[in-house]
Amino acid sequence: MDQLMSQIDSAVIAAAKQIKLLLLDVDGVLTDGRLYYGNSGEELKAFDIQDGLGIKLLQRGGVEVGIITGRVSQLLQRRADELGMQPIVQGREDKLTALNELLETMPVELHEIAFIGDDLPDLAVINRVGLGITVANGNAAVANKAKWQTRRGGGNGAVREAAEMILAAQGKLDQLVAAYQ
Repeated sequence: MDQLMSQIDSAVIAAAKQIKLLLLDVDGVLTDGRLYYGNSGEELKAFDIQDGLGIKLLQRGGVEVGIITGRVSQLLQRRADELGMQPIVQGREDKLTALNELLETMPVELHEIAFIGDDLPDLAVINRVGLGITVANGNAAVANKAKWQTRRGGGNGAVREAAEMILAAQGKLDQLVAAYQ
């Protein structure tokens, strides 16, 4: 991680040090962005287990993790419940309005929020928060505006990578990893 941190812009590290809340888009960030439907019409989603541990590491490090997504999914709610994620905002295509509503109810400032998104509906939030992040396979317009882009793709460990970067910037990652040794 030290090698990765040496390759990250100092402004990104400074922003990451301030983060108290990481908000995530879902399709294309927590998943690979594909929509899977079974023959009976059921929806299927695949979540990366390493992203889940990254979320748990953030929580143990004092960073809350939540979701703002345009789609509604019981599968997502189940995964969020398993990981103890809060807040969960589903079915909100106007993500900036959802963010502004969250700010009214949560004791956090914009500069203390990071958001990971991958496509145009995420752009307004990425532009507004303290640390806008996109995944390796994020839309070019989003990548152009994000302060940082992961090397891993959505649904393939991008959230874990961002989690480790934030925790490393805050000086918490080594201690959290050491708990597993």
